[in-house]
Amino acid sequence: MFQNRIKLAANFVRATAIVCFVGFSYALAPAQTAQQASPIIPFDKEKDKIEGATRASIEEEMRAKRAIKGAEKEYQKNVARARDLSFLGEAVNASFKQKSHLGRDDIQKLEKAEKLAKAIRDAAGGSEDDNEMKEPPRDLACALNMFAEVATSLKKNVEKTPKHVISTTVIDEANVLLELTRIVRALSPNP
Repeated sequence: MFQNRIKLAANFVRATAIVCFVGFSYALAPAQTAQQASPIIPFDKEKDKIEGATRASIEEEMRAKRAIKGAEKEYQKNVARARDLSFLGEAVNASFKQKSHLGRDDIQKLEKAEKLAKAIRDAAGGSEDDNEMKEPPRDLACALNMFAEVATSLKKNVEKTPKHVISTTVIDEANVLLELTRIVRALSPNP
C-alpha cells in the first residue's frame, strides 16, 4: 500500500509539473507575439520635421492646383461670355437690318450684351470708365453695325489673350461696347 501511495504522489507531481509547464508556455506565447506586433521605433526629430514639411508642401501644392483650376474655369467663362456677346451683337444687327427697328427682344438682347461686356471688362481687370467715343455713330444702323463689329473683335481678342494677362485692348473694346449700348438706347424709339 505504501508503494501505491508513492506511485500516486509521483503521478500527482508529474501531472502538476506538466500543467505548470503548459500554463507557463501558454502565458509566454501572447507576450512574444505582442512584442513582434509592435516593435519599438526610436523617435527621430529630424524625420518628423521632414514629414511635417512634406505635409505642408502637399497642402500648398493642392491649393495651387485648385487656384489653377479656378483660373482656368474663370478664363473659360470669360471666353464663353465673349462668344455670347458676339452672337448677340450679330443677332441684334441682323434683326434690325431685317425689320428696320428694334423690338422688345432686341432691347433685351442689348441689355444682356451690356451685362456680358461689363463682366468681360471686370474679368480683364478694367473698372468703370465713362470715356466717351471720339466719333460716335449718328444713326441706329451705323451704331448696330459698329456694335456687331466690335463684339466680334472683342471675342477674338478674348480668345487669344492668355489667362493671366491684363489686356487693355479687351478693356477698351468692352468700354466701347458699353458706350454703343447707351447710344443705341438713345437712338432707338421705345417699342
